[in-house]
Amino acid sequence: MQDSLKSLGLIAVAVPMAAITAVPVSAASTTQHVSEAGSRPSLAGAAEHFTGRVRIDPVWSADPALTASGAWVTFEPGARSAWHTHPAGQRLVVMSGVGLTQEWGKPVQQIHPGDVVTCPAGVKHWHGAGPTTAMTHLAVTGVLDGSNVEWMEQVSDEQYLATQ
Repeated sequence: MQDSLKSLGLIAVAVPMAAITAVPVSAASTTQHVSEAGSRPSLAGAAEHFTGRVRIDPVWSADPALTASGAWVTFEPGARSAWHTHPAGQRLVVMSGVGLTQEWGKPVQQIHPGDVVTCPAGVKHWHGAGPTTAMTHLAVTGVLDGSNVEWMEQVSDEQYLATQ
């Protein structure tokens, strides 16, 4: 199941495969396809990869035509990802709220609606909500050799609170 989740670009969550509806897309497709809003169920962020309440709403899966997945990710106040890297990089587009992100060894940065965070391949980082507001971003995550993320240790309360 873990390999199947990787191929869908959803390794960040543990969910039965029956709950994920993948739409096959051919690299040679010449027909537009519309995936209806709400056609994919929301998922809870796995406790081993997130601190606090996190909801993931899958938007699209990686496929041969586009080797990147997309998901809306909503972090409740104080919630955040664990430290992690992406083998093919990631882009985050902040849609609402105020969030935080940090690259290993650098200061925490506050992020706001309209900000785009570029997470280069292999760079250790975390992201999440601020302490008093929720934050939602669109995550576009590249897939390389069937993998989209390497999870590491949790962000400690001391690391998170050092932002204040």
